[in-house]
Amino acid sequence: FSHSSAYALCDHHRNVPDDVLRRVKDNKGVVMVAFYNPYVNCGPNKTAVTNVSHVADHCDYIRRVAGEDHVGIGADYDGVNEVPEGLEDVSKYPNLIEELVARGWTDEQIKKLLGLNIMRVMDKVAEVGETLSRTMEPLDDIIPEQDVANQTCRTVRV
Repeated sequence: FSHSSAYALCDHHRNVPDDVLRRVKDNKGVVMVAFYNPYVNCGPNKTAVTNVSHVADHCDYIRRVAGEDHVGIGADYDGVNEVPEGLEDVSKYPNLIEELVARGWTDEQIKKLLGLNIMRVMDKVAEVGETLSRTMEPLDDIIPEQDVANQTCRTVRV
């Protein structure tokens, strides 16, 4: 999940529910926590201001449910128009790291969050791709324009 957070903390349809978080652990995947305010601060517990603490809550929660090997950062700066205070751009990542260290995250867990977890997944993807390339031809089916005409991969249309 490239731009999602924990559904139990913020019940947005884009976020990942606990049963799926457990499956992410089983299939050795990763959930990349988004920095989009409506994904990290919503529902009955919504506060007026979204900040680093909200994002850290999602990192903590996913680490607790899926495990430290299955959480990463999927900030989505190029696809959203609202980000938490203290995480306005990548230069602010130290704010999140400081918050997580204060919550007891180890250096190794921080390294996994910052990239080792997604690198592990991408290495596995490359391995599977290499294996499949030896046993089958690539699929090059064209998706008709009318099937995707009203869809976008962006959270906010630009």
